[in-house]
Amino acid sequence: MLFGGVMAIFEGIAAIAKDDLFLATRHYVFEFSLAGWGWIHLILGIILVFAGCAVISGALWARLFGVAIASLGAIANFLWIPYYPLWALVLVAVNIFIVWALCMGMHREAHTDPAHPAGPR
Repeated sequence: MLFGGVMAIFEGIAAIAKDDLFLATRHYVFEFSLAGWGWIHLILGIILVFAGCAVISGALWARLFGVAIASLGAIANFLWIPYYPLWALVLVAVNIFIVWALCMGMHREAHTDPAHPAGPR
């Protein structure tokens, strides 16, 4: 989560600075200015880094919050594909992996419930 958040922060900063890396798209359904997309990615990246730090603490609310924010990050990067296709697809994959990892961690903890030491039946 920390890696995905930092990469989203860099992506947002580059878009706000109007870097030459991005494609100029026309007539795109989700047409925002490049700076608008940059702010979206910057804010999501900061929140994702915060959620990653909270997940390290091991709190359940942090995992649920991380799943929600990583899902929003995947959606934002999917909508970002026309601007920077390869990087957007990489970050979509990273965010989907984050969601999978957080959900599998919750699934494994459910099977190691101390109230039922014998495990699932």
